[in-house]
Amino acid sequence: MRVVVGVDGAGRTYRLGELAAAASTPVLWVTAPVESTSDLTAALDRARADGALVLVDDAHRLPSDVLAALAAAVRRGTAMAIARRPTIAAPTLADLDEAVATNGSVELLAPLDEAATNKLIARITGRPADPATVDTILSSSAGMPVVAAALAQTGTPAPALAARVQRRLATLDRAVSTLARILALRLDLGDDVLAHAAGIGAPELADAMRVLRDEGLLVPGGERMIPAVAEVVLVELAPAERRRIHDAVAAALVAGGGDPVAAATQLRAARAFTPAAAQVYLAAGERLRFTAPAVAVSWFDDALEAGADWAPGRAEAAALLGLPSTVDNTGDDPRLRLVEGAVEAHDGRAGRAADALLAVGSPGPVLAVPALMATGRPEQARDAARQEAPLGLRRFAEAALEIPDPAVALPLLIEAAEAAERTPLAVVLPDTPHAVGALVAVTAGDAASAEHLLDRALAAEVGGPVAADRHRLLLAWARMRIGRYDSALAELSQDRDRSTGRDRLLLAAVSAGIARRSGDIARLRDTWAGVEPVLARGVVDLFVAEAIEELVVAAARLRQYQRAVAVLDALDGIVSRLGRPVAWTVTVGWIRLQVAIARDDVDAAVAVAGELGDAAPAGHRQQAQCAAAARWAEALAGTVDPDAITAATEDLAAAQLPWEASRLAGQAAIRTTDPVAARRLLERARDTSLGISAAAEPATVDTPAGLSEREVEVARLVLAGRTYREIGAQLYISPKTVEHHVARIRTKVGATTRAEFVAALRELLS
Repeated sequence: MRVVVGVDGAGRTYRLGELAAAASTPVLWVTAPVESTSDLTAALDRARADGALVLVDDAHRLPSDVLAALAAAVRRGTAMAIARRPTIAAPTLADLDEAVATNGSVELLAPLDEAATNKLIARITGRPADPATVDTILSSSAGMPVVAAALAQTGTPAPALAARVQRRLATLDRAVSTLARILALRLDLGDDVLAHAAGIGAPELADAMRVLRDEGLLVPGGERMIPAVAEVVLVELAPAERRRIHDAVAAALVAGGGDPVAAATQLRAARAFTPAAAQVYLAAGERLRFTAPAVAVSWFDDALEAGADWAPGRAEAAALLGLPSTVDNTGDDPRLRLVEGAVEAHDGRAGRAADALLAVGSPGPVLAVPALMATGRPEQARDAARQEAPLGLRRFAEAALEIPDPAVALPLLIEAAEAAERTPLAVVLPDTPHAVGALVAVTAGDAASAEHLLDRALAAEVGGPVAADRHRLLLAWARMRIGRYDSALAELSQDRDRSTGRDRLLLAAVSAGIARRSGDIARLRDTWAGVEPVLARGVVDLFVAEAIEELVVAAARLRQYQRAVAVLDALDGIVSRLGRPVAWTVTVGWIRLQVAIARDDVDAAVAVAGELGDAAPAGHRQQAQCAAAARWAEALAGTVDPDAITAATEDLAAAQLPWEASRLAGQAAIRTTDPVAARRLLERARDTSLGISAAAEPATVDTPAGLSEREVEVARLVLAGRTYREIGAQLYISPKTVEHHVARIRTKVGATTRAEFVAALRELLS
């Protein structure tokens, strides 16, 4: 007595055949259809009398009266083995099953393993299979014997398997066959989505899945479709029916209210490109446009391919990536107008950016405030700043209004940067408070704050990828200005696509600045290839004022100054429209002084120095520039006061203009007729250059706390109780340079008081 249980295709008939072959008695086969119950009863009685074994195949397909007759025969002592599906749907089948199992055993047919699959293939093909073939057939068939046999006979696709699957689907209820086709997509869908897409209620889903399992279409023990079966279903699916299934799944995913990205991922896996799928792709793009713009662009592109209209979200994501817009006319959509303004700002056209942002509703006008100030339109900026906008943008606008005075603007920009980090904004920023804050910090002589802001921006990913590239370039800029050339070059060496006009200007400025400071005219000429087209664009704003210095001085050094006159005049016009704030007036005057020096134009240098002498700046950097301008003009005219020059260079170095300090001392040295003064000034120039080298010098593995070798020397002498003058005399550097070394050491060891400083040095150098 035995009950053989397995889904269709699991080998039930084959197993009964094995039992028949092993039997030592006659065998009576009973299969559907059975035409006469009375004839069957008579046959069963003869079988019992003859001691025959009765084999009942597909017992689940037999009618109730036949099942009752079989159960009665078992109870009268007839030997019987039956094969059925796992599901017992009729009481009479349950009765027969119980009668057989009570006097025998139940055998559950398991899926084929690797050895059984190999044996099956060898039996069908007449030769052993290689391991790769066995693995392919086993994974495609999920161990289902009938599927594995079909694949072994003809490979993929298997005509016999296709015909079998078609027959199975044709006999199923429409909702169940629809469910089968949805499962053929092999998506990871929840029960609610499956039921909704198939058009059945959630309670009926279990029954439908049970039917598909019994039909042998699902992976044994699971709810996924057998891979080879799924492939057959999809191949046989008409295009119109496939679109209907895709739309049903898309509608179910949307109705489920789940994560649109997860839904879109499912539909992409199904290669669904229908109108309903397009809406899911759009929703996924909208969800990710600010957090993962590159991924969002791909979702928007899928939506376009599926027939959706062009979406503003794609423009936002593309702008955050620094990609060119694919839309010729932005129309009246507010989001597209905001993107238009941001892209103009990224391209370095602050004036156009301001106009575009002013023409759109909130938060456009508030976003326009930094650009308005940068182009010398303070009245419009103040009016725009009064408009409604999120708190973070208002903080940025308020800080931008104070940009005429960098010392006042910088703490406000730091506050705005912190607000931007706390609450990321769902808008493409024309510029970040971190970037503007870094530029203002450098102008104020505070490179540490600039680096701090830029490092925070990169860590928080403020402004997206396009802003990250800008932040790294600004890091290179700030480090170049204070003499850390190796660090600046390291930032420039990173492989990045600087496609925006604003980034091209900054890159050209950093490259030209490093070439000028290294005295490498050949490199400066090579850099000119990048500088010239930037100058030719003729775009300038207050935020690129110091970058313009590097460009126009490069032009002057290469006897191309006429190419830079218009840019410098435009910058001067912006400062005039702002009411000639002292800090920026000094900045422009300093640029003109550097141009005069590069052109060896003594009269122009004297005139600029006179103008700067009349200024009364509050910032220490501008004060140092004004004082140095007078000394530089005097030196160019042949009048050199070594004490005054030395004092001016020390002030410049303290104001984080070390290269300019060294340059001033060197030029004064070659113009003085006093050999003692010349040696003193040359030593001063050398000391300042050493200070630049120390700032750029990387720490070695043998030095503590990241100190350079020179800083370790200075630290040991400080710990020994030497004064700055004594240390300078021993190391052949000036006391001022010693002071700069000590300041850097204090920062690196994190000491805020002298006691902490001495204790830290003792611990590090013990």
